[in-house]
Amino acid sequence: MTASLCSIYNGSSLPLADIPVVEPTPFLQGIIDTVERGWRIVSYFGLPDQSGLALICLLANEADGQLSVTRTATADDHFPSIAYLCTQAQMFEREIAEQYGLVFDNHPWFKPVRFHRAFLPGRDAWNRPADQAIRVGVMDFFQVTGDEVHEVAVGPVHAGIIEPGHFRFQCHGEEVFHLEISLGYQHRGIEAALIGGPQPRTQQVMETAAGDTTIGHGQAYCMVMETLAGIKVPPRAEVLRGIALELERLANHTGDLGAIAGDVGYLPTASFCGRIRGDFLNMTAVLCGSRFGRGFLTPGGTIFDLNSEQRDDLLKRLADARRDLTDAVELLWSSPSVMGRLEDTGRLTREQGLDLGLVGPAARACGIKRDVRNDYPFGIYRMTNLPVATAFHGDVYARTMVRWQEAQKSMDFIEEQLRQIPGGGHRVTSAPGKGLHLAVALTEGWRGEICHVAVTGESGRFARYKIVDPSFHNWPGLAMALRGQQISDFPLCNKSFNLSYCGFDL
Repeated sequence: MTASLCSIYNGSSLPLADIPVVEPTPFLQGIIDTVERGWRIVSYFGLPDQSGLALICLLANEADGQLSVTRTATADDHFPSIAYLCTQAQMFEREIAEQYGLVFDNHPWFKPVRFHRAFLPGRDAWNRPADQAIRVGVMDFFQVTGDEVHEVAVGPVHAGIIEPGHFRFQCHGEEVFHLEISLGYQHRGIEAALIGGPQPRTQQVMETAAGDTTIGHGQAYCMVMETLAGIKVPPRAEVLRGIALELERLANHTGDLGAIAGDVGYLPTASFCGRIRGDFLNMTAVLCGSRFGRGFLTPGGTIFDLNSEQRDDLLKRLADARRDLTDAVELLWSSPSVMGRLEDTGRLTREQGLDLGLVGPAARACGIKRDVRNDYPFGIYRMTNLPVATAFHGDVYARTMVRWQEAQKSMDFIEEQLRQIPGGGHRVTSAPGKGLHLAVALTEGWRGEICHVAVTGESGRFARYKIVDPSFHNWPGLAMALRGQQISDFPLCNKSFNLSYCGFDL
């Protein structure tokens, strides 16, 4: 670790003054050097201060379980890009440029991410006319030239009732040379709205950052607030939070298993999983009355407790769902035609996954053993060892298999926790937060790593709140997985990643 990096722990905070401000050159060289040694960029964002714009980068090293943060100050409206040397930085640099008007010189593909107005009035890194400042999707797309090359545009409006996203394929016949993904249609300005918070509604805003990841984002926010307030969550609440998080994983993994089966035309598993997903959602409703876990979490613990009757009900529901899901998925593996469609489709190598900084099942399917619950344990995961499921082929089959393996481990975990849930209270009173601090919280959502970073001002209010959903890391992985594939494989590859539009757009 270089001298410019300051160590921090998951679910902790430190005074902002403890993070040294280094010159831009050692700041950038430190990022490049640490990434070359196996670290990766977790979060990279801008922070306005009295002297202009500061840049803060959070880096992680799973091999040693380390988190470190570094920062620098920008002198003008231009800053060197390191995207050519560090692929993981390219999307973060584009995001900072869009939010603060900072131009990253020599960026390989400098274009908007969400197409919104800059946080700082009058600054726009894209030099767009005023009437085009927030026109989503208005940009130059990469084009492959040649008489036999053609372009296929998909979206932003799709055939199903789903969120909008635009996909541009450069093809030769059926073969995809390049896929460019343009998002931003779901941008709600969450990060800008959080400045000056927290507010009474902030917990609800966090729970809808990515609507199918209520518990994942909600818990990360709670961890931020708890470390800033210096409070300790009761053991019973940590167990209840862990059960809710794994139920969220089960519901979504089950839905994905069914959807992947549906995309290859295998209706038995598709039909069964659609119903079983509802069973897991109903278990979450037993905890708090909401199938998506809304209103269950609060800084300091949980709003709802679990009585013995509800616990017994959940154990019975879990046993029934385990039996049904096992039967449905075994049908999938026993069908040669299904295996023929899943194997060798949308393959990513381990090296590609590392270069792109993939997280979650997409990374683990490439043989990258990366899981916050294991690498930077939080809550109940500090007290229990949850094995990490990995595969090695990086294709649709591997991403499907990892989901099934994780589902089995989640069911084992929930059953174990329900049978030995500790006594005591499920909530402690929160307290005002610390001023001039930086707090970091990582959780493992069902899509992968979720990162929340809060920087507070002197009053303890948010001067900056940065959210990184796993989709932010993984959308480039989907684009890479389509290279050299048939364009007809796109729906299947897309579902095997199942990334979030609104979680990316925020």
